Order: sequence, then C-alpha cells, then structure tokens
Amino acid sequence: MKKYIKRLIKLVNYEREAEIELMTHEISTMSAKKREKLGRTINKVKGKFISAELGLKIVQFGRSEKIETEISVGDMVLISTDNPLRSDLTGTVTEKGTRFIKVAFNKRIPKWAMKKKVRIDLYANDVTFKRMEDNLRHLSLRGKNALEYILTDRNPKKNKKTPYIDYIDDFLNNSQKRAIENALSCENFFLIHGPFGTGKTRTLVELIAQETRQKHKVLATAESNAAVDNILERLMENKKLNLTRLGHPQRVSKHNITQTLAYKVEKHELNKKIKKVHQKIEKIIEKRNTHTKPTPQFRRGYSDHDILHNASKGKSGRGITPEKMKSMAQWIEYNQEINELQENIKGIENKMIRDIIECSDVILTTNSSAALDSIVKIKFDVAIIDEASQATIPSILIPIAKARRFILAGDHKQLPPTIISPKSKDLEKTLFEELIKLYPHKSQLLNIQYRMNKLLMEFPNREFYNNGLKSDSSVNEIKVDDLLGSNNHEEALLFINTSNVYKNEEKHLKDSKSLINQLESEIVVNIAKKYLNAGIHEEDIGIISPYADQVKLIQNKTPVEVKTVDGFQGREKEIIIISTVRSNDMGNIGFLKDLRRLNVAITRAKRKLIIVGNKETLKNNPTYTRLIEFVESENLLIDA
Repeated sequence: MKKYIKRLIKLVNYEREAEIELMTHEISTMSAKKREKLGRTINKVKGKFISAELGLKIVQFGRSEKIETEISVGDMVLISTDNPLRSDLTGTVTEKGTRFIKVAFNKRIPKWAMKKKVRIDLYANDVTFKRMEDNLRHLSLRGKNALEYILTDRNPKKNKKTPYIDYIDDFLNNSQKRAIENALSCENFFLIHGPFGTGKTRTLVELIAQETRQKHKVLATAESNAAVDNILERLMENKKLNLTRLGHPQRVSKHNITQTLAYKVEKHELNKKIKKVHQKIEKIIEKRNTHTKPTPQFRRGYSDHDILHNASKGKSGRGITPEKMKSMAQWIEYNQEINELQENIKGIENKMIRDIIECSDVILTTNSSAALDSIVKIKFDVAIIDEASQATIPSILIPIAKARRFILAGDHKQLPPTIISPKSKDLEKTLFEELIKLYPHKSQLLNIQYRMNKLLMEFPNREFYNNGLKSDSSVNEIKVDDLLGSNNHEEALLFINTSNVYKNEEKHLKDSKSLINQLESEIVVNIAKKYLNAGIHEEDIGIISPYADQVKLIQNKTPVEVKTVDGFQGREKEIIIISTVRSNDMGNIGFLKDLRRLNVAITRAKRKLIIVGNKETLKNNPTYTRLIEFVESENLLIDA
C-alpha cells in the first residue's frame, strides 16, 4: 500500500511538472502572436471594471478585433502586459463574447491591468495537483480500502437485502432500476456502466434522491464542472432536496448560481451581522487614519508594546515626541480593534458555512473541490461519482476518502483521463476500469440507449459492448429526413471513401506534430453547407476530427461547431461528420489506433453519421476493417 501510494504521488508530480513546463516553455519560446493562433493567448485587450459579484471583482477585457480562442468559461488565466512569467495576477474566465472576455479576480486589481495592450494567457492550475498529493499523503481508511480492492488485498462484501423502492421517476427502465437497487444495497462500492445515451445522469439523479430518502448524506461529484452542473440542474427539479454546490462560483453555470455556497452565504441571515461589523470597521479605519501609522521611519526600532508603554507614561524617545508616541499608540490600538473585528467576521462566516453544509442533503462539487475546507470534517454516507472512467485514481480518491460507500458511474470503453507526461501514462488506468475487470458482478450495464437511430448503434454495440445494448423504440427510426421535412430518403450512416482521389494526402504543417488533410476538409465543409442550405440549424451539426490542426483548418471554413474527439465526449448532435485525416501507403493510422476515440466519435450522432476517410489506409487496423465491412454490407459506402 505504502509503495503504491508513493508511486501515485510520483505520477501526480510528473504530470504537474509536465503541465507547468508545457505552459512556461510555450510562453517563453513562442511569440504572443503564435500562441494566440494556437488559441491559448489573447493579445492587446483593454480592461474595464464591470461589477463585484459574490466577493469577486469582474473585469471585462475587450478589443475591436474579433477574439478567437480555446480559452473557455471556468479556465484560469494569467494577466500581464509584458512578460507573463513575471506576473502573478490570475483570474477565472466568467464569460466569452466575440470581442470580449470577462475575468473574475479574488484580489485587488492593479492599475496596469486596466491599460491597453493587456495579454491574457491560459494558465496551468497547480491547485488540483496539490489537492491530489495532499489527499494521498493523508489518505483516510476509506481511501485505503478503495485501493485494497484493486491491489486484491481486500474482497468487497456482498450486498445487503435490497430495500423496497418507491421510484420517483416513472420512466426508468429495468437496467436502470437494477443499477439503483444494487447501488442502494451495496456495503462498500458499486459500478454503473453507462454507455452513450443510456440515461446515466437520469439514473444517478434517482439514486441520489433515494439515498436522501434513507436520511443519507450524499457527496455527488464528477471530474468536470459541466457534469456536476448537469446533475445539479436535474436534482433542482426535486423541490424537497436541500442542495449545495461547492467550488468557484464563476465556474458554475448561471442557472445553478443560487445553489452555490457563496450565494447561500451572501443570503444567510447572519450576513446582516457581518455588514454591521464591516460598517464598524470602516468607522474605526477613518479614526485610525487621523493618527500616525508606526512605519519603520517613525517607530525607530520600537515594538508595538514599547510604543504603547511609552505612550501610557507620556514618554518620548529616540527623537520621537510624546505627542507622536501617543498618536502611534492610538493607531496601534485602533488597528488591534480592527483585527479583533475581522476575526469576529471569520467566526460568523464559519458558522454560516457550517449551518449551510449541515442542512444540505446533497453536496455537489468536482472531485478536486471535494478537498475544500468547508467539508473537511463532514462524514458522508455515500460518494456518488460521475465521469469515473475519465478521472485518475488520485483525483477520484478525494471524494472516496470522505464517504462510507462509493458508487462510480462511467464507461471505460470511451476516453480515459487526458495525460500529458509520458512518465505518467499509468494514470490512464482508472479505478472504474480496474474494479470492473476484477469484480464484474459489482457492476450493472445500462442497456437501453435513447440517443440514436438503431443503425448507428449497431456497429459500436457489436464492437465495444458485446451486443449488450438495445435501442429504445422512441429513437429506433429517427432520421435526418424528419428535420428536412422533404421526401428525399437518407440512411442514417454513410462512409465516403477517398482512396481513389488524386492528391488525397495527409501532411504536417510547419513546426507541428499534428496533421491535416486538405481534401477531407473540403468534403466535410461542403456536406455541412449542403445541410445548412437545406434548412438544418448550425447548432444541430458537429464536425469531429482526431487531429487539432485539421480542426483549425475546418473551423476557418464553416460556422458549425468543429472539435477534436475529446471536445465532443459526453455530447451529441443531430448530424455528425467525421474527418479521419489519415491517408498514406504505409497503412499508418497513428493515434487513431486508440479505439476508445473511435467509439466516442461514432456515438455522438442521433440521426446521421458521415465518416470521411481513406479505407485502404484505415483497413490496416482490424477494428476499422470491421467498420468498413459493416458499411459495405449495408451498402452505405460510396467512393468520392
């Protein structure tokens, strides 16, 4: 156990170093212009103070030129005017527009940040890594137990007798109900395996509500803020639940802001008391300002105690007159009074936080923010963790270490956690994946999918889920024709083969490891254009490519959303068009070999999936061979 934990700490530190190194290397070696092209910097913006919200100062940075950036709401950014690595001004992005970006700060904003030519850089956040390391160094018994299961030092207990459940949601299917029953009756842990579109969030929302009915205190977490907000929004429909969302208020969706701890503290009745104390402090500051501040030049080596003593005796000393001595003593006394009142405020704030947390049925947060001080002493009956197959073991151990039991929900057949350092590659092995391999009986597959046409489900179902999935009758026959309202008939799946096209080639752009395919970019853009002209809304179309440079190339040519596979994980569109990019005589498909990426890419579409690729290149991999054979057998492959 000690060896294993030591190894995990090492991997966390390798990853931390790699993230910071990547950022600092880029900033120090790359021009601001080039980094902006990559989407990680915004140059020449001017700051303007907008407002103060929930204890944070909001500044809008804008310019007349359009802002195109990968920096998103919730990201931490570094603000500077010259060399970013010399600045320590960081904030959190709260809103993005075409020509502006809003940033929240929790400290005083220097005047230079309001000038023209301010630079904003995407910043590597060290806090998450520190929390993981700290949790591992002081791992609770519950956390150690979780590791013992994967080290096979401990066997999980059998489930208790399943309690009678009066379901709140009348539309749950049998596999969802079985997952809830097993999760409620487990003694230590249970796994909910939820592939694409199988109602995983719906199942978790019912499970959380059922846990609270048994008077259990629930910690509900996920790796991303978006997933936490998704669960919170659904839970808010249940008016009986008292919910509190932890974390930075500006990383929470606007719709959920009323459930945040910061908002509840601001609305707490004791907050009136704090306002009165603040008013008192302001008055004392005014009085203090009429006296001499004992700076080194005035105090001349005297301590606070010396000044107070001399003043009480009416003494002078070291060239300080009795009047100045008294004035400094008065300043010190007022300052002590201010410090006492500030301590008083801290005490009231802590009481408010305690009240809110203790009255909450469910605390919702990201895995990382489960380390916050506000819940450090709270004992949870159960931790329910979404996106468990995307969280590293050090990350998921933070919420697990706080609860008597844990429930993990995810899909290990889709993307693993994103790891930068080659030395930390082992962090891709998740607790969810290791547990489901060792204890398949402690898991339940959600087997009805509600997302896509049954034809689109057929290949991923066979290839990745052992034909364990069925599609619900409500989506079986949905097609793009329903949106077009025309008589033309389109099948839900199409593969466009580019192997016979002259000058169809993949290539590197200068100084880039990524790849582009010019021909494929033209094909996918034309297809998107065709659908837009036919009346499909641009928000209903998505273009996916595994290669970042191909994404950028396509983004410049179309208004529809274009992202890498990772950018589309957990999401869906009516129509998805995929550019596979690879086209070479060696049959080299690079990181397309990561078949979990293929699974994610082909399971985002609801009504229509179009794959563009060179079948001769792709066929060198057995899974792609089976995919091509499948589309050929259904007569759904055409040559470009």
